Amino acid sequence: MSKQEVIGKGTWIDKLAWELLEREKSLGRNTKLLKVESGLGASGIPHIGSLGDAVRAYGVKLALENFGFKSELVAYSDDLDGLRKIPEGFPSSLEEHLAKPVSLIPDPFGCHESYGMHMSSILLEGLDRLGIGYEFKRAYDTYRQGLLKEQIHTILVNSEKIGNKIEELVGQEKYQKFLPYFPVCSNCNRLYTAEAYEYLQDEKKIRYKCQDTLIGSKNLKGCGNDGMADITKDLGKLAWKVEFAARWQAFDIRFEAYGKDIMDSVKVNDWVADEILKFPHPHHVKYEMFLDKGGKKISKSLGNVVTAQNWLKYGTAKSILLLLYKRITGARELGFEDIPSLMDEYNELEDIFFGKIKLDNEAKVVKAKGLYQYVNLLNPPKNSSQHVSYRLLIELCKIFKENRLQLVTKKLLDYGTIKNIDSQIEELIVLAGNFADDFDTQQKIEIKLDGSLKKALQEIADFLSSENEPQYIQNSIYQISKANNIEPKDLFKTLYQIMLSTDRGPRIGPFINDIGRKKVAQTLYSYAR
Repeated sequence: MSKQEVIGKGTWIDKLAWELLEREKSLGRNTKLLKVESGLGASGIPHIGSLGDAVRAYGVKLALENFGFKSELVAYSDDLDGLRKIPEGFPSSLEEHLAKPVSLIPDPFGCHESYGMHMSSILLEGLDRLGIGYEFKRAYDTYRQGLLKEQIHTILVNSEKIGNKIEELVGQEKYQKFLPYFPVCSNCNRLYTAEAYEYLQDEKKIRYKCQDTLIGSKNLKGCGNDGMADITKDLGKLAWKVEFAARWQAFDIRFEAYGKDIMDSVKVNDWVADEILKFPHPHHVKYEMFLDKGGKKISKSLGNVVTAQNWLKYGTAKSILLLLYKRITGARELGFEDIPSLMDEYNELEDIFFGKIKLDNEAKVVKAKGLYQYVNLLNPPKNSSQHVSYRLLIELCKIFKENRLQLVTKKLLDYGTIKNIDSQIEELIVLAGNFADDFDTQQKIEIKLDGSLKKALQEIADFLSSENEPQYIQNSIYQISKANNIEPKDLFKTLYQIMLSTDRGPRIGPFINDIGRKKVAQTLYSYAR
């Protein structure tokens, strides 16, 4: 395919799906059904990063279908993973369950069959609300039903070879001493304290000892049980260093993305899939982790999570999908304060898609239109919707707290921003109202201003802050622009950028009156200095 030719919809998602197809052809594998997978962590509250793994995999599924291939997303919950630490804000009663599989821990909130299903359900609800389709699989069921028993047997038979390779690839020596499999101790139900040291191939049984082990910085006491576990009947799980490979083969997975924090595990699993299980590992893409606004990794255990449910209190599902489909490379700081720009960016994409905004660069047009289609899950609307700046809605919602819906819609009609009231506009007002109520939106944005613009802003601030009620604000601003040899459109654009972080907005005079002239004056003074 030539570099000039657009692949699919022209996005990174299409390029990734095309690479996957080319690889499958070179391997000579059956492409009747191409399964993509996303692993769902079940040990803590699923956040936007956890959601992103599944949403991006679903994007690849959509791209494959757009190329004419049948595809399916497998959402796999690792709910046999052991609880390593108590997440921030969770009850201390979980202390007694450390190292137990999360599917065997009671739900501390009492609404699901287990702690693991409680956490999985939060992420699945997020996917449902975004319109993401998936086949849900649980580690608990997968192991209980023996779906990995052949892979487990093959891996354990080759455990010495695997242990040596793990040491060679990532420097971890543990699996030269112990098997890469954790049985659940039949005495205390703990996972990581039960260390397997011998595999009886003919019986398909493992000998293990439940002993003290270090999890993170915490030393957990083993119960001392000398046990025997049958890999075909008794509950247990493969270590992460080999488990991905086992399920890739068992479920015939052809694509899985991964975060840079598990690079070592993926490196080993690729080798195990290729060399031990003789199953070519899936096509991969590595993505960077989301960080909070302090630059720290968003973590289920630290409690600095941004969940889909919290996000959807302030922004639409489309804003989340835009965040996740814009790009996959590079670490990004993420917070609720990103919602206004994403909401307005979606409107801009829609205008490009429907030809209301013209771009000179054809490549950018193709990319923007393709991104818009993926944000709409390749089912874009037939017509453009009414657009209102989310930041304008926030400002109006800060002014009107009582009878908000009625008064904000009246202002939008007065400004000529909307032609009629519809359910979508009402939904946006509710979201922006939640944002206005919960967050301080008075953050100063960076704008480059020359001396004449600063002088003009100073003069506007002076007359707005005077004791006498200024008349004809709109005309006064126009006269100030002329007196300072500034094109009026440039001064108005600067005012919109300061007040709404956008280049345009409602008629400036009435809008300043609505916000409050003295309040606007204080803001302008901060830029005029």
